[in-house]
Amino acid sequence: MSLKQRLADELKEAMKNKNQLRKNVITMIRADVKQIEVDKRVELGDDEIIEIIAKQAKQRRDAIEEFAKGGREDLMEQAKQEVDILMEYLPEQLSEEEVEVIIREVITEIGATSMKEMGKIMAAAMPKLKGRADGKVVNQTVRKILQ
Repeated sequence: MSLKQRLADELKEAMKNKNQLRKNVITMIRADVKQIEVDKRVELGDDEIIEIIAKQAKQRRDAIEEFAKGGREDLMEQAKQEVDILMEYLPEQLSEEEVEVIIREVITEIGATSMKEMGKIMAAAMPKLKGRADGKVVNQTVRKILQ
């Protein structure tokens, strides 16, 4: 079953169960997918949809930090729940140790030795980690290894 079909089915299920939060999150995903399909006049596959979901999860994580700074516990909790729902549609996330192994392989392939080559490392590592690791974690891991 394609991810697009899964989203449609789970939207129906959320509506039947009157799960408003889940319905809203799935609707936002589907709206972003539809917007890109209309703008680019293409049919998005699972990989592109995963990118959209990962982007939405990152936006929610950033919002959680901002809500915490502002003392908005209610909005922070809602954003956490939204992230949990979004994570259900992403591939299993890699642990920091698994990310480190992949980054070390990339560094060996490239032959990088200094922080100056961080851009090359990130460019080579992100396609391998797309949807399976947060870019911030990848960035921090590369910095840790190179220092």
